[in-house]
Amino acid sequence: PSRRRHLLCPTNSPAVLSEFLLICFPGFQSWQHWLSLPLSLLFLLAMAANATLLITIRLEASLHEPMYYLLSLLSLLDIVLCLTVIPKVLTIFWFDLRAISFSACFLQMFVMNSFLTMESCTFMVMAYDRYVAICHPLRYPSIITNHFVAKAAIFVIARNALFSLPVPILSAQLHYCAGNIIKNCICTNLSVSTLSCDDITFNRLYQLVAGWTLLGSDLILIIFSYTFILRAVLRIKAEGAAAKALSTCGSHFILILFFSTILLVLIITNVARKRIPPDVPILLNILHHLIPPAMNPIVYGVRTKEIKQGIQRLLRRLLDV
Repeated sequence: PSRRRHLLCPTNSPAVLSEFLLICFPGFQSWQHWLSLPLSLLFLLAMAANATLLITIRLEASLHEPMYYLLSLLSLLDIVLCLTVIPKVLTIFWFDLRAISFSACFLQMFVMNSFLTMESCTFMVMAYDRYVAICHPLRYPSIITNHFVAKAAIFVIARNALFSLPVPILSAQLHYCAGNIIKNCICTNLSVSTLSCDDITFNRLYQLVAGWTLLGSDLILIIFSYTFILRAVLRIKAEGAAAKALSTCGSHFILILFFSTILLVLIITNVARKRIPPDVPILLNILHHLIPPAMNPIVYGVRTKEIKQGIQRLLRRLLDV
């Protein structure tokens, strides 16, 4: 009886919750332990790859350039996103620790919303960096400076944090009278707000408008940047110059395409959730916070000669110690 009073409350009085319960994959809880193995490996890969990239850029003087500082910002965002989501998911799978405090849930919601859009905005700044490097190479050193990177980082953090902050605030102000069981592995706005007995139309509308405004504007600017880049590359007549320019942007474009594709699939599955098993969007949501962080440093490390050489020198130093 005491547990039922904790989960449900009379409809004529608001609930005062101290925690939520995260129920991952409601229909397939028997194979959660098996799923934890690939998730753990991907998590370790993401953390190790991003940490290696950050250390390499920090220690290699030849990598102290604006382009690599932007890549460091991307790695920091990836690390925070991974640490915000995956450890909690793994503790649910391994130890059945499903409880998450009221404040921790909304903090997770804020970090996920803000850092996801920060990553998109960082891709946009990196696309502008490549645009200037290829379309205006002589002006590149005077435009893309350390001061520019500092201002870009402040813009990335401030814009997306301010626009994302109302999402958890609006959710936290709702009255939760439909229990505290979240049918998800993480505290997404939709999963949490549906537990409320209040009207959540404005809550959903704000997240929809803010999300599409931030992510949509970034994607449009990225497309414009690469359109100008492609047009400039096709005009290059020096032998091998076009291939080199495309190779320089290739890794960046692959990651943006991968990031956008996963996000698009996630949106489609949420829109069509009545025709798709509920576990599918839950799994995609987890993977979206895990696969891009694991892929970003690997793709850059493999396709960028300077980073690859820096990592090799770093490994030689460690082996010589």
